[in-house]
Amino acid sequence: MRDPKCPYFGKCGGCAMQHVPYEVQLENKKKRLAQALSLTPDAPYGLKPDDIQVFSGDEWNYRNRMDMLYIPMGLGFREKGRWTQYVDVKECAISNPKLNALMKEVREVFNGFDSYDLQKGSGTFRYAVIRTPQNDSCISFVLNTNSSRVGEAIEKIKAFALKSSVNNVLVTYVPSGTDQSVGEDFIVIKGSDMLHESFLGKEFEYSAQGFFQNNHEMATQLHEYVRGLLESYGGADGKLKEAHLLDLYGGVGTFGIINADLFKSVTIVESFAGCIDAAKKNLVRNGLKNAEALVMDAKQLKNVPLKSPLYVVNDPPRGGMHPKTVDQLIKLEPEVIIYVSCNVLELEKDMKKLEKHFKLKSAALFDLFPQTNHSESVVELKKRGSNKN
Repeated sequence: MRDPKCPYFGKCGGCAMQHVPYEVQLENKKKRLAQALSLTPDAPYGLKPDDIQVFSGDEWNYRNRMDMLYIPMGLGFREKGRWTQYVDVKECAISNPKLNALMKEVREVFNGFDSYDLQKGSGTFRYAVIRTPQNDSCISFVLNTNSSRVGEAIEKIKAFALKSSVNNVLVTYVPSGTDQSVGEDFIVIKGSDMLHESFLGKEFEYSAQGFFQNNHEMATQLHEYVRGLLESYGGADGKLKEAHLLDLYGGVGTFGIINADLFKSVTIVESFAGCIDAAKKNLVRNGLKNAEALVMDAKQLKNVPLKSPLYVVNDPPRGGMHPKTVDQLIKLEPEVIIYVSCNVLELEKDMKKLEKHFKLKSAALFDLFPQTNHSESVVELKKRGSNKN
């Protein structure tokens, strides 16, 4: 064991593993992934636990998004195991320096100003959602729609926006009785509601109200790795030029766009219309002519016109894939599935079905979430009976 770096550790409900040496954290996550994939050291064939590649970066100062609660004394997070109690946080050890600087700016201006009381359902300021991707920044002030002081709050936010170093400022309205930090009811006070990021020479925009990876360093390593896996099937010498790529749960199209040059065509499928709107703009932004982006629930995969040979990058949310989606994916008979998972429990469940039709070829762990029990994994599955590589 080691001494935690953060003075709030043990009381704050965020980090859970700061007292564990980082190399032990990585080893524990690797063991859990091996368990999910049913890997054993004495297996006569196939992968063994030691075959799992582990990728890591800075264990501190990595997060570029924090949903900070307004509390009577400033900004903070919920107490561990106590939903209605809060911890005042002046600086977060896992947030990047730019985010901590913006947190300080918000605290200095809004400290103690009519914070929302979750139990009473009263008060105005609920969250400050602070995002600091590599080349951009944003603060979304989440207000209680039912408060009588919303107008006063907006004037205060406008004054803050004029002086703040942040690029974009939003006001998001959320009714009392709910606990959300994002929403479709918002206004732009400064800049734009769209943020910008780049990976492997490709440019992306995404909604400040939407999901995007919160650890740029490790997300970059993950994209490099996935591209390398796809290239191993003939990307360098053009063998994939007659193949097709399905980017399933594609979000704003990162996997599809980064790897579009390897394939004849790319189809990005995502159920959230706002993400697909951004994906279409990202296709134009990156000058791609061989890709399309479709709004569709993954359960309806049978309705997507896909050609063979087919390769799939599958990146479901933490809730995993619906059983119907798994069944449809199997029926498509892709040559390869690159399964990107942020929830090892869901991966374990899905593998029980997939391993009957696909052979596990490789596995890798990417620690996008140091000091927590979470991680990202990439599993390479090849269709059984395939003669390719």
